[in-house]
Amino acid sequence: MRQLPSGTVTFLFTDIEGSTKLLQELGPERYAEELAAHRGALREAFARHGGIEVDTQGDAFFVAFPTAPGALAAASEAQGELSIPVRMGVHTGTPLLTDEGYVGADVHRAARIAAVGHGGQVLVSAATAALVRQDRLRDLGEHRLKDLSGPERIFQLGERDFPRLKTLFQTNLPLPATPFVGRERDLAEATELLIGGVRILTLSGPGGTGKTRLALQAAAAAGDAYEHGVWWVPLAPLTDAALVLPTAAEVLGSKRELAAEIGDRRLLLLLDNFEHVIDAAPDVARLVAACPNLTLLVTSRERLQVSGEHEYAVPAMAPPDGLALFAARACALGADVDGESARELCERLDNLPLALELAAARTKLFTPAQLVERLGQRLDLFKGGRDADPRQRTLRATIEWSYDLLAPGEQQLFARLSVFAGGCTYEAAAAICYADENTLQSLLDKSLLRRRTGLAREPRVWMLETIREFALELLEGSGEEDDVRRRHAEYFGELAEWARPRLLTASQRVVLGLLDDEVDNVRQAISWSLGSSRELALAITSALEDFWLIRGHLPEARRWLERGLAGPATPPALRARALG
Repeated sequence: MRQLPSGTVTFLFTDIEGSTKLLQELGPERYAEELAAHRGALREAFARHGGIEVDTQGDAFFVAFPTAPGALAAASEAQGELSIPVRMGVHTGTPLLTDEGYVGADVHRAARIAAVGHGGQVLVSAATAALVRQDRLRDLGEHRLKDLSGPERIFQLGERDFPRLKTLFQTNLPLPATPFVGRERDLAEATELLIGGVRILTLSGPGGTGKTRLALQAAAAAGDAYEHGVWWVPLAPLTDAALVLPTAAEVLGSKRELAAEIGDRRLLLLLDNFEHVIDAAPDVARLVAACPNLTLLVTSRERLQVSGEHEYAVPAMAPPDGLALFAARACALGADVDGESARELCERLDNLPLALELAAARTKLFTPAQLVERLGQRLDLFKGGRDADPRQRTLRATIEWSYDLLAPGEQQLFARLSVFAGGCTYEAAAAICYADENTLQSLLDKSLLRRRTGLAREPRVWMLETIREFALELLEGSGEEDDVRRRHAEYFGELAEWARPRLLTASQRVVLGLLDDEVDNVRQAISWSLGSSRELALAITSALEDFWLIRGHLPEARRWLERGLAGPATPPALRARALG
């Protein structure tokens, strides 16, 4: 048995860059000689500095060191002996040591760092850098790795110049709050389609199957193929198909027509939640035709039905992956996951990612066996009488089961919060939905709400669109929908009037960021007001004249104003303001 170091451990991963090309250049015999010399040099350097070989696969090494200085010394010495291009990555952490070896995020982090380097380069994580002499390291700044975890500060051993790291450098892909688990085959297939030349790839399937999360990971994994970046365009808050291309242009920071902005640039647009703006499908098809190097990755409950589209139906997770996802989320909450009961629970949930997430959030209160008992009663009610996709029936049942477990005050707030498009700040939730901190936090803890930071750097809460649809049904049947929507419209009407005099002042940047965060709520407020209070709709639209202008939304503002002015007479001053 190898005596692997435990506690604080420094990992070193190595890999030959371009090994296939090198094999073709050298030929099999010469390559075999170089490979053997490479292995010998590495093993000697590792042994001199206390490194223990954990695993070897092909031309790649995975080695553990009891100290960070020892790992760097071994890497430095090895690079000096090598004649072929080998990249190395070093990271320090406190992994779990089991009979099968190391387990934990630190192992994956070290491998990811090695993968973004170049032959002859040694990359070092911030955790390792803190344990060694800084004068030996070159700070390469923060980088986003393709596992979509938080930014990692990376250092280089030595002063030699290399090309930029193979990380995500032009992107707005959101950072998920939890690690990506399972779906290796789906991820590999989707990534291969993107890299292989498919121009429009649609990931289809019912709500809750994990289309968005898979799309984010595939977009990140394919990032190297797109010189001008990978860009996420969230469409869930939109209600007008005509806004799809302007929203994408806004993501790219353009005030021009989107096709003119993209031109022949090589980039990937991820159009997320397309099903409710499906009428924009011909528009995006024309965009792809006009931009020869543009690729679209689309998530939708239905395919676009346009020329050149390749549909990839996203399945439920494979049973081992579903169990791994449930266990990972439950263990993160400190829950004890029983294998047999957990497997049965995942099967009853059809291994749907969203259903598994919701169930895992309940493991702080119930064991998996108790969840099976309670969930089974709920799911049995939905076995017959519905002609929807069976997976969707299961998902709906799971959300309703989660809702039934809420306290009355939580249920009321959950329904009210569905009024927001694109999420909201705590202040807005308190003013419109009468939310309090404890109830809001409880909904976050139960995975019915999620948290993110807005463009204005304020924390926001939001719902997955599948959950929001369910909550909207509750609001519509609650008898208080009109009151909640009126408070929503009036709140954003006050916001528009507050922003009006500040949009052309020194505070412009801050105000624009706030309005960018709330533009979908503003649109929803205007849309509702057109049917209930046209004067409010005209007032909001007119107050944001400079916002529409600065952000390139004048055609949209014109449509709002024309609809508002088309009805019965309005007060002369307001009508004059709108006409102006």
